[in-house]
Parts: sequence; C-alpha cells; structure tokens
Amino acid sequence: MVRLFVALDFPPSVRERLTGLAGGVPGARWVAPENLHVTLRFIGEVDDARLDDIDLALGRVDAPAFPLVLEGVGRFGRGARPHALWAGVAPSPALNHLQSKIESALVRAGLAPETRTFLPHVTLASLKLSPLERVARFLAERALFRAGPIAVEQFGLFESHLSHNGSIYHLLRAYRLAPAASGPNAAA
Repeated sequence: MVRLFVALDFPPSVRERLTGLAGGVPGARWVAPENLHVTLRFIGEVDDARLDDIDLALGRVDAPAFPLVLEGVGRFGRGARPHALWAGVAPSPALNHLQSKIESALVRAGLAPETRTFLPHVTLASLKLSPLERVARFLAERALFRAGPIAVEQFGLFESHLSHNGSIYHLLRAYRLAPAASGPNAAA
C-alpha cells in the first residue's frame, strides 16, 4: 500500500520565501521547506496495482502551463481553536482547470470523487494550543505576503510516508503541462 496525493511543487526560491514566513507562533509545527506544495488532489492509500492505473490516468491529463501567484496568509480552524496556518493562492482559472482535469482523470481511473471543495493553499504549519493573539499577530504581520508569478509547467504524483517527525514526501512521477500560449491571440 502507498499513500498518494497530486500536487504542485515549488522551486527553491519560492520555498525560501515561504519558509521566511515561519516564526512567532508558539505551538506551531512548521512544514519542512521540501514539503511545501499546493495539493491538487489527496488520493490516500492504494495498492500497487491501482498505482499503475493512477499513473496512466494522470499521464493523459492535457492542460496548459500557467503562472501562479501566492498571496496572503490565513488559518484553518474556528474561533479560539486554529489548527493550521497557510499561504493563499491568488484566484487562477488555469489552476482550477488543471485541478478539474486531474479530478476527472482520477474518477475515470476508478477513484471515488472528491467531496471537499478545492481550496488551493500552501500549508505552512500545524498548530497545537497556539495562543489566539499570537496567531492573529502572525496573520496581521504577513497579510501582504506575495510571491510570483511562478511558472507552473508540471504537476506531480507524490507518495507520503507518515513518521513521528512528520510526513516525508517523495515525488514518484512528474507530468509536464503543454507549453503556455503566447502572442497577440493568446488568452489572458
């Protein structure tokens, strides 16, 4: 059995910008730089035979490359119980299109449809009993965060290994996107 997800990875310069946001929140467990990504679809545990079907389906996804901008920060969790900090993704029809194509391909490969709404973000930290005022200060001080545009030219299938020190991610396969259209007739 392997635990899988589909995601966008970042170049070192973007990871550096994201890790520069870390700090100032007691009880935060910051994501390791090499694990920063935008999840496009969590798959979960599958057997090795199904892995081949997933790989084949993702290899058939046809979508163009596009620029992506990260902007702002936020938190998950209600009221006085925040449980994660994240960096946001600027609205991107191209990202939504890619995610939709991936979802369709995985459903055709036999996976159950995703029931959660796609909310693109980069998880920065998980929180455990972090003081609400420190979380609020983190959000206020980093509200104007912006990185990009980042050239998205591929997406990847990742394996996740859970350990007592956190998750370890390993890229199994990268899938290239079609070259982005350019010139006067290109869609904006």
